[in-house]
Amino acid sequence: MSVTTLSKSIFLTATPETVWRFLTEKEKLGQWFHPSKEDLTEGREYELLETGDDGISKTVCWGTVVSMDEPNSMQWTFTVTPLGGAMTTVHWKLEAMTGGTRLTLTHEGVSEAAGESALGLLIALDKGWDEHFMSMRSVVSALNAKQ
Repeated sequence: MSVTTLSKSIFLTATPETVWRFLTEKEKLGQWFHPSKEDLTEGREYELLETGDDGISKTVCWGTVVSMDEPNSMQWTFTVTPLGGAMTTVHWKLEAMTGGTRLTLTHEGVSEAAGESALGLLIALDKGWDEHFMSMRSVVSALNAKQ
């Protein structure tokens, strides 16, 4: 694994099937990450949106869903505006465990896509994934509280 590969795992008190829905369904993606124009589907492009203070939605990250093995793993190509359209790769792995799921994200190719500004972008992506994972924990906890 490259020094510039981001890898993060979190433990969630939800089944892999429930976590899968939060990774692939447009409304659920918007609860912890960014809303999507449509559900994610293997072989199809996706766009994730952010609404500014002016109320206008803009695309903040996009790519293609390369593969899906529901509810075990998924791979995306992934880019954000600072990469100018250069693609990276995001792998998701879901592992069932007693009482929940271990979700692992591996984000590769940032240094190749970003060149000399790779470190700054890696720091920003690292922070962003941490924040999004904290949001996912909160959403899943709230879901469990309702049940």
